[in-house]
Amino acid sequence: MEQWQEQLKEFVNTIDRLKKYINLTPEEEAILQGNKTIWGTTPYVASLMDKDDPACPIRKQVIPSSQEGQNTYGMDDYLVWKENRETEEVRPDSIARQYRDRIAFTVTQTCGIYCRHCFRKELVVDGDLQLDFNVDEGLAWIAKTPEIRDVLITGGDPFLLSDDKIEYLIRKLREIPHLEMIRFGTRLPIVLPHRITPGLKKVLGEYHRVPIWVNTQCNHPKEITELTAKAVFDLLSCGVNVGNQTVLLKGINDNVETFRALHQKLLTIRIKPYYVFYCEPAPGIDHFRTPVEKGAELIRDALRGHTTGLAQPMYVIATNIGKIPLMPDYYITDHDDQYYYLRNHNGLETKIPNMPG
Repeated sequence: MEQWQEQLKEFVNTIDRLKKYINLTPEEEAILQGNKTIWGTTPYVASLMDKDDPACPIRKQVIPSSQEGQNTYGMDDYLVWKENRETEEVRPDSIARQYRDRIAFTVTQTCGIYCRHCFRKELVVDGDLQLDFNVDEGLAWIAKTPEIRDVLITGGDPFLLSDDKIEYLIRKLREIPHLEMIRFGTRLPIVLPHRITPGLKKVLGEYHRVPIWVNTQCNHPKEITELTAKAVFDLLSCGVNVGNQTVLLKGINDNVETFRALHQKLLTIRIKPYYVFYCEPAPGIDHFRTPVEKGAELIRDALRGHTTGLAQPMYVIATNIGKIPLMPDYYITDHDDQYYYLRNHNGLETKIPNMPG
């Protein structure tokens, strides 16, 4: 048994196992005793939790909260709406589509961490939504849909599949002549870096006309360790680029200091910040959601001009019609027939000529 499999064998999803890592508050223990949803994470992630602080950003992503029962702003049947599952187009359950030329291909419901803010909460955490993730049906649909050029393999977490199953997915997708790109959405470089094994690197590596990209999710600098740094380097060394998709989470990463530290630290381990996602209106996660403007303010106040441009992600909301940018233009203050007037991160102003069209 490999180390990553041992981590899954000791998965921290009971009160007794969790108590080996942290001192639960009476409220946390009471909530866990009454919890009916799927929860838990790897021993590795549990070891990163603050032992005595219930406000620990990692604890808050793992341990259920009483606030999950409040749903003022979350949408009912959110995932059906978000992934366009009630349309005239006939698709397998495994295929979610918001764009003409690319799809999300869901291949598993199992995770290495059951994030309490998950936008697929109805499916992965609550279990209210029942879908059939038949991989071969999905592959057949992609093969007969010639406009699809880009496939995102997602879940759950697809890197929890065996090397053989991942190899099968990649091989069958690469046999499809109209496919140009394969992407994996996985948190395992962050929550189970042990998964980046020589066997997986062999499956993902080598030159091919259809490249592989990986996007992970890291939400707080505390989640970044030397093990993750090595896992990312190993992925890069076998030809796989790694980006990050942070979720903006109230009380976890919605302040300037944490937000800047997160994006700077990602670059130190060779992960390129790609997106900051506004926390989606899935049911039961109101307590994680900030005002919409918050993400743009953080990029303005923590990143733009304050650190390298490599650290600056796009701020978006994912919807049933695709991702929508949420970044207003803070830097063009005015314009007239002659000039555009600009302001930088320090409040200094300048102007550039207004070129006619």
